[in-house]
Amino acid sequence: MQADSPYAGPLEGVRVLDLSSVIFGPYASQVLADYGAEVIKIEPPSGDSTRHTGPALEEGMAAMFLGSNRSKKSVALDLKRADAQQALLALLATADVFMHSMRPQKLAKLGLDKDTLRERFPRLIYVGLHGFGEDGPYAGLPAYDDVIQGMSGLADLMDRQNGQARYLPTIAADKTCGLVGAHAILAALFQRERTGVGCFVEVPMYETMVGFNLVEHFYGMHFNPPLSAPGYPRVMAASRRPYKTRDGYVCMMPYTDLHWRRFFESVGRPELARDERYADQAARTRNIDELLALLGSFVIEHDTAHWLGVCDRLEIPAAAVARLEQLPDDAHLKATEFFVPIKDRAMGEIRFPRSSVRMDGRQAPITMPPRLGEHTHELLKGAGLGDAEIAALKS
Repeated sequence: MQADSPYAGPLEGVRVLDLSSVIFGPYASQVLADYGAEVIKIEPPSGDSTRHTGPALEEGMAAMFLGSNRSKKSVALDLKRADAQQALLALLATADVFMHSMRPQKLAKLGLDKDTLRERFPRLIYVGLHGFGEDGPYAGLPAYDDVIQGMSGLADLMDRQNGQARYLPTIAADKTCGLVGAHAILAALFQRERTGVGCFVEVPMYETMVGFNLVEHFYGMHFNPPLSAPGYPRVMAASRRPYKTRDGYVCMMPYTDLHWRRFFESVGRPELARDERYADQAARTRNIDELLALLGSFVIEHDTAHWLGVCDRLEIPAAAVARLEQLPDDAHLKATEFFVPIKDRAMGEIRFPRSSVRMDGRQAPITMPPRLGEHTHELLKGAGLGDAEIAALKS
């Protein structure tokens, strides 16, 4: 699909300068690259730290870097130097979007604060990917995924469910905020098409994750005075987990009255559907932990295949638990060509999960993540710098 399609993506012609690092910003700009934007990663001479995180076949091209930097270009600049700052300004004159994850107080020293750049480049979308909003007492504090998971209530949710405060085993704050950052940039680009003027886009991790967590978990606290404690009971239940079968695990979700009536009939306990604790949605929500524990006691009696067959017959959503290493062989992911192989000149075949989004069935092609500074000469030359100036920067 990728090789045969001439489709360049809906963001063809949009140039993004990305001064961010690690995952939050790079994941956001990778979404834009997947939509066809030209994303230029501005890196220090040492490179993004993720270039050295995880297994690698080549120095500076480690697994964590590959995961959030596909389809980009790389320019290496030491922004402590005045000539490098001028080179960045030359690139900014050609850009539609400038995004960074530096603390705002550091940017003024480099001449990259929002007021300076927006006055000089009025059409520029200036994006601050911050830990905290600029008008609060936490403004300018450093923020990492673990810290934000704790501050935003995620670790508390784990404590409420299982009796121990824990982080999710995924960088949930970085990736969630990266997705929010990407759609905020798209909204800003759409606004600029209407007004002809750029804007300042602020995406603070803390507020973003608090809002994300409270979609369902604000619960009774929407009301004043609160009608209940925070936390949606169905997903807080300690028994909400994949259910152990005789030979593995199965994810099952009877949800409606009909689902539960059919399930109780299939296990020979039809009277449970009339039990006042489980008879309707409100009652099941109040007694959800007990109900899910009961479900688990039935599931353990048969193997996974049995329950998949039962749920298919009863039209109850269900699936076997997949191991991560099984996903590349999943029949659906193979049919949709979700994993894209790319032949690299030095590392051989490298596989990437592609974007899940298609436009009229098409996607912009995926290209390899860039080597550090791979496009420095080409892009600075295109921005008007001479060969001698570029050579001086590289020295």
